[in-house]
Amino acid sequence: MQNREAVMRSVGEPGDLGWVVQAHGEQYAAEYGWDAMSMEGLTARIVGDFAAAQDPAREAGWIAELDGRRVGCVFCVSEDDTTAKLRLLLVDPAARGHRLGTRLVDQCLEFARSAGYRRMRLWTNQPLASARRIYLAAGFRLVQEQPHRDFGVEILGQVYELDL
Repeated sequence: MQNREAVMRSVGEPGDLGWVVQAHGEQYAAEYGWDAMSMEGLTARIVGDFAAAQDPAREAGWIAELDGRRVGCVFCVSEDDTTAKLRLLLVDPAARGHRLGTRLVDQCLEFARSAGYRRMRLWTNQPLASARRIYLAAGFRLVQEQPHRDFGVEILGQVYELDL
Protein backbone atom coordinates (compact mmCIF):
# COMPACT_ATOMS: atom_id res chain seq x y z
CA MET A 1 0.00 0.00 0.00
CA GLN A 2 1.41 3.39 -0.94
CA ASN A 3 1.87 6.02 1.74
CA ARG A 4 -0.92 8.51 1.10
CA GLU A 5 -1.23 11.80 2.97
CA ALA A 6 -4.59 13.34 3.58
CA VAL A 7 -5.05 17.04 2.95
CA MET A 8 -7.17 19.21 5.24
CA ARG A 9 -8.73 22.35 3.81
CA SER A 10 -11.47 24.81 4.62
CA VAL A 11 -14.97 24.21 3.32
CA GLY A 12 -15.73 26.43 0.36
CA GLU A 13 -15.13 24.66 -2.93
CA PRO A 14 -18.10 23.98 -5.20
CA GLY A 15 -19.86 20.81 -4.12
CA ASP A 16 -18.45 20.69 -0.58
CA LEU A 17 -21.73 21.27 1.25
CA GLY A 18 -23.68 18.97 -1.03
CA TRP A 19 -21.09 16.26 -0.48
CA VAL A 20 -21.43 16.62 3.31
CA VAL A 21 -25.20 16.04 3.08
CA GLN A 22 -24.89 13.15 0.62
CA ALA A 23 -22.05 11.45 2.50
CA HIS A 24 -23.93 11.54 5.81
CA GLY A 25 -27.04 10.02 4.25
CA GLU A 26 -25.15 7.29 2.42
CA GLN A 27 -22.74 6.39 5.20
CA TYR A 28 -25.21 6.20 8.06
CA ALA A 29 -27.64 4.17 5.95
CA ALA A 30 -24.90 1.73 4.94
CA GLU A 31 -23.21 1.38 8.34
CA TYR A 32 -26.13 1.62 10.75
CA GLY A 33 -29.28 1.09 8.69
CA TRP A 34 -30.50 4.60 9.50
CA ASP A 35 -33.10 6.28 7.34
CA ALA A 36 -31.17 8.29 4.75
CA MET A 37 -33.99 10.79 4.19
CA SER A 38 -34.14 11.93 7.83
CA MET A 39 -30.34 11.87 8.21
CA GLU A 40 -29.88 13.94 5.06
CA GLY A 41 -32.64 16.30 6.19
CA LEU A 42 -30.93 16.97 9.52
CA THR A 43 -27.54 17.35 7.85
CA ALA A 44 -28.98 19.69 5.20
CA ARG A 45 -30.49 21.92 7.91
CA ILE A 46 -27.15 22.14 9.76
CA VAL A 47 -25.23 22.81 6.54
CA GLY A 48 -27.86 25.31 5.36
CA ASP A 49 -27.70 27.26 8.61
CA PHE A 50 -23.90 27.32 8.34
CA ALA A 51 -23.98 28.54 4.74
CA ALA A 52 -26.63 31.19 5.40
CA ALA A 53 -25.17 32.81 8.49
CA GLN A 54 -21.56 31.77 8.98
CA ASP A 55 -19.45 34.22 10.96
CA PRO A 56 -15.94 33.41 9.65
CA ALA A 57 -14.34 34.70 12.85
CA ARG A 58 -16.40 32.29 14.98
CA GLU A 59 -17.42 29.41 12.68
CA ALA A 60 -15.61 27.19 10.19
CA GLY A 61 -15.74 23.88 8.42
CA TRP A 62 -13.09 21.56 7.03
CA ILE A 63 -12.91 18.88 4.40
CA ALA A 64 -10.35 16.08 4.44
CA GLU A 65 -9.23 14.85 1.03
CA LEU A 66 -7.30 11.74 0.12
CA ASP A 67 -6.01 11.32 -3.43
CA GLY A 68 -8.03 14.40 -4.43
CA ARG A 69 -11.31 12.94 -3.17
CA ARG A 70 -13.43 14.23 -0.28
CA VAL A 71 -13.30 11.68 2.54
CA GLY A 72 -14.09 13.57 5.74
CA CYS A 73 -15.52 16.69 7.32
CA VAL A 74 -16.20 18.56 10.53
CA PHE A 75 -17.72 21.93 11.43
CA CYS A 76 -17.30 24.34 14.34
CA VAL A 77 -20.36 26.53 14.89
CA SER A 78 -21.39 28.95 17.59
CA GLU A 79 -23.89 27.90 20.21
CA ASP A 80 -23.46 31.13 22.18
CA ASP A 81 -20.71 33.63 23.05
CA THR A 82 -18.74 31.12 25.12
CA THR A 83 -19.72 27.73 23.67
CA ALA A 84 -18.84 26.24 20.30
CA LYS A 85 -20.48 23.16 18.84
CA LEU A 86 -18.60 20.46 16.98
CA ARG A 87 -20.90 19.28 14.19
CA LEU A 88 -21.00 16.70 11.40
CA LEU A 89 -17.77 14.78 12.01
CA LEU A 90 -17.54 12.12 9.32
CA VAL A 91 -14.79 9.95 7.83
CA ASP A 92 -15.40 7.73 4.82
CA PRO A 93 -14.77 4.06 5.69
CA ALA A 94 -12.31 3.76 2.78
CA ALA A 95 -10.17 6.51 4.35
CA ARG A 96 -10.03 5.18 7.88
CA GLY A 97 -6.64 4.40 9.34
CA HIS A 98 -5.19 7.81 8.47
CA ARG A 99 -6.24 9.39 11.81
CA LEU A 100 -8.52 11.74 9.91
CA GLY A 101 -11.18 11.78 12.62
CA THR A 102 -8.61 12.83 15.21
CA ARG A 103 -7.10 15.42 12.88
CA LEU A 104 -10.51 16.89 12.07
CA VAL A 105 -11.48 17.11 15.76
CA ASP A 106 -8.10 18.65 16.61
CA GLN A 107 -8.57 21.25 13.85
CA CYS A 108 -12.01 22.09 15.21
CA LEU A 109 -10.72 22.42 18.78
CA GLU A 110 -7.79 24.60 17.70
CA PHE A 111 -10.14 26.91 15.83
CA ALA A 112 -12.58 27.12 18.76
CA ARG A 113 -9.79 28.07 21.14
CA SER A 114 -8.41 30.71 18.78
CA ALA A 115 -11.94 32.14 18.31
CA GLY A 116 -12.19 32.66 22.07
CA TYR A 117 -14.68 29.97 23.02
CA ARG A 118 -14.40 28.58 26.55
CA ARG A 119 -16.30 25.32 25.96
CA MET A 120 -17.09 22.96 23.13
CA ARG A 121 -20.20 20.79 23.06
CA LEU A 122 -21.28 18.05 20.69
CA TRP A 123 -24.25 15.76 20.22
CA THR A 124 -23.75 12.22 19.00
CA ASN A 125 -25.41 8.83 19.26
CA GLN A 126 -24.33 5.79 21.25
CA PRO A 127 -23.70 3.45 18.29
CA LEU A 128 -20.92 5.72 16.96
CA ALA A 129 -18.13 4.04 18.93
CA SER A 130 -15.21 5.24 16.78
CA ALA A 131 -16.25 8.87 17.09
CA ARG A 132 -16.79 8.45 20.83
CA ARG A 133 -13.22 7.13 21.22
CA ILE A 134 -11.90 10.22 19.41
CA TYR A 135 -13.97 12.56 21.59
CA LEU A 136 -12.89 10.88 24.82
CA ALA A 137 -9.21 10.89 23.75
CA ALA A 138 -9.52 14.65 23.10
CA GLY A 139 -10.79 15.15 26.66
CA PHE A 140 -14.53 15.41 26.11
CA ARG A 141 -16.74 14.13 28.93
CA LEU A 142 -20.24 12.71 28.69
CA VAL A 143 -22.72 15.13 30.31
CA GLN A 144 -26.12 13.86 29.16
CA GLU A 145 -27.82 10.83 27.62
CA GLN A 146 -31.34 10.63 26.30
CA PRO A 147 -33.12 7.94 24.28
CA HIS A 148 -34.82 9.13 21.10
CA ARG A 149 -36.34 7.77 17.94
CA ASP A 150 -34.74 9.36 14.92
CA PHE A 151 -33.44 8.08 11.62
CA GLY A 152 -35.92 5.18 11.80
CA VAL A 153 -34.38 3.59 14.92
CA GLU A 154 -34.45 3.80 18.70
CA ILE A 155 -31.07 5.12 19.83
CA LEU A 156 -29.38 6.78 22.76
CA GLY A 157 -28.35 10.37 22.11
CA GLN A 158 -25.33 11.66 23.96
CA VAL A 159 -24.02 15.14 24.71
CA TYR A 160 -20.32 15.62 25.37
CA GLU A 161 -18.50 18.75 26.57
CA LEU A 162 -14.92 19.93 26.80
CA ASP A 163 -13.64 22.98 28.63
CA LEU A 164 -11.25 24.78 26.34
